[in-house]
Amino acid sequence: MTPFDFLDAPVEQAARRLLGCELVSTTGPLVRVRIVETEAYDETDPASHTFRGPTARNAAMFLGAGHLYAYSSMGIHVCCNVVTGRAGHGSGVLIRAGEPLEGIETMIERRGRGGPDVTNGPGKLGQALGAELSLSGTSLVDGPIRLVERAPLTESDIVTGVRVGISKAADLPRRFYIRGNAYVSRRHGAPW
Repeated sequence: MTPFDFLDAPVEQAARRLLGCELVSTTGPLVRVRIVETEAYDETDPASHTFRGPTARNAAMFLGAGHLYAYSSMGIHVCCNVVTGRAGHGSGVLIRAGEPLEGIETMIERRGRGGPDVTNGPGKLGQALGAELSLSGTSLVDGPIRLVERAPLTESDIVTGVRVGISKAADLPRRFYIRGNAYVSRRHGAPW
């Protein structure tokens, strides 16, 4: 049994389960966030980086549950994904937003702003965590960015909606966030 057996599950289930868990980064001064928004992607999904199979860029997504997949968005932002499922199946959860718990001063310094804008989007969160492309494929057990499991949320705490900023399979309900959390990136008119 590994620390992340709970992530060896269908990607939508893993994306919901990650809500409330924490990411801890030691890429500089320690920072810690609570995961408040996720999106699910896997190799059966035309919007996924893994849809066309393994490449040098997406290889981390095929490593199996408990690894970090970092990628560059628009050549500017580094986004963080938690790899889920079994090794060989390209599957992962984009961490879209986090709520700062520790090291807020470091996050504000990295981002140049505070409030919810410090971590309320995947690129913002990556920057606040000090994520770099070189971290792709590292272990979330003992790597520079670690995942800490927390108790599952209740179904009534979770809002399900469509993913943000994609053109393919945009209507799939594969985005999940914590109801009423100020750090969620976009709410799409979902009920609070």
